[in-house]
Amino acid sequence: MATCLNHRFSAFLAALTLALSFPALAQTDLESQTNDTAVAEQVEALKKKVIRLNRDLFILEEDLLFPASTQVAVFLSVDTGKFLKLDAVKLKVDDEIVASHLYTERQVKALERGGMQRLYVGNLKTGVHRMTAFVEGIGPDERPYKQAASLEFEKGTGTSALEIRVEDRSSNYQPSVSIVEWE
Repeated sequence: MATCLNHRFSAFLAALTLALSFPALAQTDLESQTNDTAVAEQVEALKKKVIRLNRDLFILEEDLLFPASTQVAVFLSVDTGKFLKLDAVKLKVDDEIVASHLYTERQVKALERGGMQRLYVGNLKTGVHRMTAFVEGIGPDERPYKQAASLEFEKGTGTSALEIRVEDRSSNYQPSVSIVEWE
């Protein structure tokens, strides 16, 4: 009988201990969830700070690599579709190839819809420079087509922007390529 009483007392003691510690366990679980939420919020705040810092670093890098006093940017626009299917563009500045690009069908369609591509960004010292653009593609009658355009321009102390324009010319059913300096 004493052992049975001991057993019951042990079971009662265990149940009492569990009942008394349950609010503490529930409170610990609630504190754990609160801590998890706080940690998640801190992680999100850190992610946002890292993104802002990365953006600032990118801007600083652009300013250091391409200062406004020496920066030149070249863009490509296409207003064709009937007389030329663009395939590739190569760009020379002062007889040195600085950029070349092969186009996918998707890129060509984007350009034909009015998109513009930043083909090149670089540094040039002030003075006179010669830029030559070579355009390749499929021209009239499904024949390979190549055309070049050149421009001699004066690089001042500010940023220079130029545009390579590829356009359909209905007067002679041929595409035309030109380089224009933005003001």
